[in-house]
Amino acid sequence: MTVLQLQLNQKLYAKDPQSTDLGSRIVSKGIELIDKLGFESFTFKKLSIEIDSTEASVYRYFENKHRLLVYIMTWYWAWLEYRIQFETHNIEDAKKALDIALKIIGEEKKHDATFPNVDEAALQRIVIAESDKTFFTKQVDEDNKEGLFKGYKSLCNLIGNLVAKVNPDFQYPNALSNMILEAANQQVFFANHLPSLTEISEESNPFDRLHNFITTVVFKTIS
Repeated sequence: MTVLQLQLNQKLYAKDPQSTDLGSRIVSKGIELIDKLGFESFTFKKLSIEIDSTEASVYRYFENKHRLLVYIMTWYWAWLEYRIQFETHNIEDAKKALDIALKIIGEEKKHDATFPNVDEAALQRIVIAESDKTFFTKQVDEDNKEGLFKGYKSLCNLIGNLVAKVNPDFQYPNALSNMILEAANQQVFFANHLPSLTEISEESNPFDRLHNFITTVVFKTIS
């Protein structure tokens, strides 16, 4: 089995966690704990206990827990971009390529053996519950200047380009792609916690209807 690494912005970390076994354990156990505890209750002290190390060792990789959160979110967006590029490679039909991309965005994630140290299912749950916390902070402008959101922007741009190929005259491809990425997470969150806000809660598994919802919105909007 081929094991891959995703190239992420170096400003996201103090030391590349993909470069060592300890770094990989910090990320994998960090995902597990944030999924279990929620971001507010998650601390580096709790993480250090789980990895049988010290808080200082965690800080050697990440400046603070928010930077770790942005790192794993960025990893998720980069993984989705990799999957979309892989699945749409050599697909000449623009509508088919866009539909494949939307299917990847809207599906329930399962473990990808190509990246054995990451639990993608747990990571998707974190993205659904916590992704707003990466942007809605006082330091968002400083983080943006450091390029911490390039992964998310790159994925939006990829989807926007697919939208533009289907309808070159559509004026808002990037705005639409961003809206769909956000909606895909919000609709599942609403289905699980505020079900009266979305029709996808009518399914026992909201992901079963999510793909139909986002494809309907996209293709009707750009047609």
